[in-house]
Amino acid sequence: MAAVLFVERTAGHVDRSDVTSAGLGPAGLSVPDEVLEAMARRGSDLTAHRSITLTEAMVEGADLVVGMSLRHVQEAVLLVPSAWKRTFRLKELVHRGEFIGPRLPGQELAGWIRGVQDDRPRAALAHHSPAEDVADPYGGPAGGYEATAVELEGLTDRLAALLWPPR
Repeated sequence: MAAVLFVERTAGHVDRSDVTSAGLGPAGLSVPDEVLEAMARRGSDLTAHRSITLTEAMVEGADLVVGMSLRHVQEAVLLVPSAWKRTFRLKELVHRGEFIGPRLPGQELAGWIRGVQDDRPRAALAHHSPAEDVADPYGGPAGGYEATAVELEGLTDRLAALLWPPR
């Protein structure tokens, strides 16, 4: 859901990189009906989407790795330890980005990410704060999927505004 929402919010930005969605589970699975319904209400059709398992090559090739939970970040960093400085939970990235401010005109994405990373200790990988995770609604009630979609809309709006602030 986050990848689709972010792509929709950043369409038209010529310097936007490709956005790929990957997870920790098996590849090839279809999207749960509850996700299809939540995203259909937002005008997105995910019926053709199939899951992709996160790989070392994906992490190595990414300018920015964004996970929904600490476990996602931990797994990405385990695959590629040097990715720590460009791997964040979505909420963490938005909060830290709002603290330092939006990307400046002409500023490379890598420079903005370095500012967001700044003094973030690697020990953060060992300290779980559920408040910084996006709740995974999988297996829960249908309303949980809608609540997650609403939360992701807000977070992807905020991230898009940080990376491509209105001029």
